[in-house]
Amino acid sequence: NRRQSDHSEKFMSFYSVLERSSYRRTSIVDSPTHFLSITLKGHVSEFFFHMLRVYSSDVLSPEYKRVAGLEVNKVDSMRRWRVSKPTVLSLFLIQAVAAVLLYGWYNHPLSQNTHPPGGKVHVLLLSSWRSGSSFLGQVFNQHPDVFYLMEPGWHVWTSIHQAGSRSLRMAVRDLIRSVFQCDMSVMDAYMPQQRNVSKIFMWSHSRALCSPPACFLTPRNEISKEQECKKKCDTQGLNLAEAACRSYSHVVLKEVRFFELESLYPLLRDPSLDLRIIHLVRDPRAVFRSRERSAKALARDSTIVLEQANVPEKNKPYQVLQEICRSHVRIYETATLKPPDFLRGRYKMIRYEDLVRNTLEEIEAMYNFVGLETTEHLQEWIYRITHGKGKGTNKDAFDTTSRNAEDVSLAWRTTLPFEKVQRIQEACKGAMTLLGYKTVDSEKEQKLLDLDVLAPRERYQFSWLPSKSTTAKL
Repeated sequence: NRRQSDHSEKFMSFYSVLERSSYRRTSIVDSPTHFLSITLKGHVSEFFFHMLRVYSSDVLSPEYKRVAGLEVNKVDSMRRWRVSKPTVLSLFLIQAVAAVLLYGWYNHPLSQNTHPPGGKVHVLLLSSWRSGSSFLGQVFNQHPDVFYLMEPGWHVWTSIHQAGSRSLRMAVRDLIRSVFQCDMSVMDAYMPQQRNVSKIFMWSHSRALCSPPACFLTPRNEISKEQECKKKCDTQGLNLAEAACRSYSHVVLKEVRFFELESLYPLLRDPSLDLRIIHLVRDPRAVFRSRERSAKALARDSTIVLEQANVPEKNKPYQVLQEICRSHVRIYETATLKPPDFLRGRYKMIRYEDLVRNTLEEIEAMYNFVGLETTEHLQEWIYRITHGKGKGTNKDAFDTTSRNAEDVSLAWRTTLPFEKVQRIQEACKGAMTLLGYKTVDSEKEQKLLDLDVLAPRERYQFSWLPSKSTTAKL
């Protein structure tokens, strides 16, 4: 009896320890009989059944013995099972191959046309004023999967006075990062106390702010109507704008206030962002003509581009354009010559002239670059907007209206005095050579529209080294 009592105490102590074990499958063990049906980590505990063999004969009741006997038989059966050496070798080889494949997949960078499953794609349309960026923005804005805002950096440039573009670029970068993450509280520093949606720059140009959940005016798969949106979709606070932003797979921002790529590196490295950059350039002669027609509206921006420098008015337009041309060279060279690893496959340059000549083909390539698909409805709208009549007016300067886009791109050749063309070509000669824009050597060549001044794009090294004589002339 004493020996049985000792054995019983040992078994119950062993059972009590295992009952508290974090490895048991059930959270509550009702009794030793219940416990006998439980396995640890999905396997039979041999130590446990060794205890059963030692103690069951003189401690346990017939019911305990019956259950224990069944489990011991299972262990004995498992022990008799043996794996042959060829089978072990085959399993090892399969595991090794799987490990190599998984390692290769993990270390292979994402292609430029893919993005993390379930994650947003963030697209920055990078350009300069009067380069066709409003049209490009609308190409993305009207897509049903896109939340789009036009030039959020405007809020920074109009709120901080007596500053230059270099000192403002980090503030613009940080604002853009927050908007990409659908955090509109960043606007608090740049807006009046009454923060309505209508206080966002060019807000009615955003279809997403005129569609659910921001506003129930325009269904997502329809083209937005700006004037109706202005009347019906202004709301108090920015909560609905944030909700709308979170509901789209792509967040696209158009910006004209970056003059190099280095300040965007933190965004490209940010693991929470899947950033793609589309860089739009345009013939500087066409840009100059368009800027002349919008000179008053661009006066503040021009002063910031020139870092508040005191430049004679007659020279200012040419110096601003030279800075813009230099920025295109810096951006293009940084992205294409020896880009850092985190930039590879995330940059695409497009010329406005190619866009208006082969519109659907170029748009499809850009959509593919960021993971979007075109729709028949969008294709019809794009055709209408690029095949209208006329060349646009001063009133249309910051709007996307129906006009003949190719005629607009060539308007400088018939309206711009050749003397101005010469100065523009001198200021932007390097950029024009790099980006594929041919110079004209006479007024006759300028007005000869059959002479194509757009060269096939070629990738080769070019560094901007302005001469002192060029600067002096300007």
